[in-house]
Amino acid sequence: MIRVGIGGWTFEPWRTTFFPKGTPKTKELHYASRQVTSIEVNGTYYNTQKPASFKKWHDETPDDFVFSVKAIRFATNRKVLAEAGKSVDLFLNSGLSELKTKLGPVLWQFMPTKKFDEADFGAFLALLPKDLDGLKLRHVVDVRHESFAAPDFAALCKKHNVAIVYTHSDKYPGFDHATADFAYARLMGTESKIETGYPSKAIKGWAEKAHEWEKAGKKKRDVFVYMISGAKERAPAGAMALLKELQ
Repeated sequence: MIRVGIGGWTFEPWRTTFFPKGTPKTKELHYASRQVTSIEVNGTYYNTQKPASFKKWHDETPDDFVFSVKAIRFATNRKVLAEAGKSVDLFLNSGLSELKTKLGPVLWQFMPTKKFDEADFGAFLALLPKDLDGLKLRHVVDVRHESFAAPDFAALCKKHNVAIVYTHSDKYPGFDHATADFAYARLMGTESKIETGYPSKAIKGWAEKAHEWEKAGKKKRDVFVYMISGAKERAPAGAMALLKELQ
């Protein structure tokens, strides 16, 4: 399945560009989760959430909805990644399993200054468990330094069945490698002057690219595409336009 979504659901400008007028803040997730098919949760990068929050998100969204969850920064913003075990465990056991079948990929984002060190990065990937409370875990790494263009990096991720984020951005490199049984893209090039963030020709192009990612493995892969950052006020319209194009 190709899923398309946005980052979070709490963003003030969306109250005029996305949510129906008068939508209570308590109903924003309910509405957003019925316009897109996935949401990347970014708040978990900054603060540990409680199990009750994950359960609430599960209960407010449709049965076939999926969240991707960005891992806590304390696990990735460190000099020696091999020493992240405690932070990894604390994050994964903070209540993620309350999302049940709605738990999608776990996103591990690294600072733009973090360079590739094969031994240390390999040690980090070895810390990532394959399951959690009976749920299969899917891990994806968001690396932002050119040193990760090394073939050894892609080979390392493939060994661990870890996906690499494909980023569309003027600020960060885009790594397009099929290293896992799913694909993950973050499209950060939306523009304020375009109602859907990307022009219609580009939306069509992203739909074609999503199908390419879907077919890049031995069998069809799940694909997660997020309109995120950039002109964030346009992200929901862009995501919905891409979903329509995919149909």
